[in-house]
Amino acid sequence: MIYRSKQGDVLDLICRNYYAGQPYRVESVYDRNPGLAAYGPTLPAGLEIDMPAAEATPVTTIRLWD
Repeated sequence: MIYRSKQGDVLDLICRNYYAGQPYRVESVYDRNPGLAAYGPTLPAGLEIDMPAAEATPVTTIRLWD
């Protein structure tokens, strides 16, 4: 799905809303959209962002204290 950014959008919030709070999705969006990080934290209006499908991805977690 293509998401068209609005003035003041932040990718973290876009991913949180689009993926219903699933963690680790910002990285997959950056992978799908080379050059997106160059826009900085606040995106300009009208930018087309290709949002990858949400699939179950195993995530390795690191525990700081065991």
